[in-house]
Amino acid sequence: MLQTAKWFIILLLSTLSMLAQDTFTNRENSQYTFKTLKNLEATPIENQSYSGTCWSFSSLSFLESEILRLTNKEVNLSEMYVVRNAYLGKAENYLRMNGHSNFAQGGAFHDALWVWKHYGMMPEHEYMGLNYGYDKHNHSELEIVLKSLVESFNKKTMKDQLTTNWKEIYTGVVDSYLGHLPADVHKHTFTIDGRTYTPFTYAESLGLNPDDYISLTSFTHHPFYEPFVIEIPDNWNMKSSYNLPLDELMSVLEQAIMSGYSFAWGADVSEKGFSARDALAIVPEDEATVKEKGKGELYFTDEDDKKINNAFMIPGKEKLVSQDERQHAFDVQTTTDDHGLHATGIVEDQNGTKYFVMKNSWGTEHNDRGGYFYASFPYVRYKTISVYIHKDALPKQLRKKLGIK
Repeated sequence: MLQTAKWFIILLLSTLSMLAQDTFTNRENSQYTFKTLKNLEATPIENQSYSGTCWSFSSLSFLESEILRLTNKEVNLSEMYVVRNAYLGKAENYLRMNGHSNFAQGGAFHDALWVWKHYGMMPEHEYMGLNYGYDKHNHSELEIVLKSLVESFNKKTMKDQLTTNWKEIYTGVVDSYLGHLPADVHKHTFTIDGRTYTPFTYAESLGLNPDDYISLTSFTHHPFYEPFVIEIPDNWNMKSSYNLPLDELMSVLEQAIMSGYSFAWGADVSEKGFSARDALAIVPEDEATVKEKGKGELYFTDEDDKKINNAFMIPGKEKLVSQDERQHAFDVQTTTDDHGLHATGIVEDQNGTKYFVMKNSWGTEHNDRGGYFYASFPYVRYKTISVYIHKDALPKQLRKKLGIK
């Protein structure tokens, strides 16, 4: 009898231990309890630091996971190689538009694959983009210098035309900050494991087809099931997204994760319900439970630390966000294009609310989840601008309806 009781206690303690390991919370002393429904492979979190390059970090994190999924190879791609070449594209676009185009640090997910096609790709260790005396990214001065250059070129003070060497001047400044490359990047070579690559042959070796990736969104000011160019300043490349009804978009995203497909997520994080420190993005039904509104667009700031209130520590009822509410927020510009992240899983809290696991690019030390946070399904419904995803993640009937082969 005693022996049976002993084994029962051991079994009970073992079960409780396993349950404790299977659940977790968002931060110390929080009453949230999460369990993992799906977790997908991802490369380590990095830090964009004081640069508005979340779009590059999140899109490359997504592509790194895609390479893992397709080839089982782990790589660390150079975000600054993408940023460097996107700056070249932004300048040309700005001047072709006679200055009537946004010129800033921001970008969109499709910019990474635009660079992939036009300039190839490089690993992080071959192009770190830190050529200006810092060990962390800081593009404040770079943006000011480059913007003043393109604005000066656009004035056409030399015979009312662009100077013929503006590209050489501009590229020279970009490379002074981020690292020199030949004018023809086909001529740049580097060696990995005894094999010599150019950026183009390296990109080819990674096993991705850039044409397999699409952008999805959900807005009512354009027809559903048709592509359109989202009207946001950072979409300088003017690429289109397929427009889906909100419920269908959410279904696609959930099923994608559960089927093994991660995605890049562009969203508004300048909301009361977003807190990097608390590792949560939520839409409380009672807005009074979240008092402070932070910035958060470019990088972690101290303002994020102020947003500690009941809703981030005690799970409550969230708002049911409709298609019309989502659209209104975009129309009046309370929903803006702030940040890019990488969705790598789904968790569920003790009340049954589901959350996408979001991999951030603000380093690993700003919260108790190692730099990840959890965006509730209501938050994703409300504040998504666009997502970037492999076309095979879509149901076959939807692909057919959209005309995607």
